[in-house]
Amino acid sequence: MEELIGTQKPVRRILDPDEAIAALERAVPGLLRLRRRERAVFDWHAIEERIGTALPSDFKALTEWYPAFELDDFLGLCSPLPGEEGDWATACARELAGEGPELRPDELASTVLMLWGNSMEGDEFFWSVLGDDPDHWPVTVGSHNSAWWHYEGGMVQFLAELCDKSLDPWALPTVEPELTGWGVAGGGRHTTV
Repeated sequence: MEELIGTQKPVRRILDPDEAIAALERAVPGLLRLRRRERAVFDWHAIEERIGTALPSDFKALTEWYPAFELDDFLGLCSPLPGEEGDWATACARELAGEGPELRPDELASTVLMLWGNSMEGDEFFWSVLGDDPDHWPVTVGSHNSAWWHYEGGMVQFLAELCDKSLDPWALPTVEPELTGWGVAGGGRHTTV
């Protein structure tokens, strides 16, 4: 039985993408060595037009500055590659059309979930697509052991607080602030490092 176990709130929600990325860089010291010298260029307009919604600005900024990466042999990000945004956008559009996770708590039955990361153990990390402002979408965690929960901060802030241990990992293992893979990410549900 899928169960929604609660909601965690950050002390202060970080809305500035650069501030959120700086928090993640402090939480994961090795991350800086992956930072691109210049921002990668993505056709966000085409991506957002294809999926039918804007995306959170912290996600876009993180994707522009960093390749997809994996934390602690556990959590990997699902993000597009420059010039190959189409496959990723198509996978997102399918999820938004209702082809997302089948098993979810009753409380989330009508919530549109868009995947942004997954774990090697089968946990999934989503945005709950609520409202017109993606910078205010909460993170929703679906753990492989059927426990679901929300975090009322952005995706990058979630990663920072998960790694710096200021967030209780409810139904997830402790995530050490260690990069264990990086490189390319596939569209949709799988991250390859």
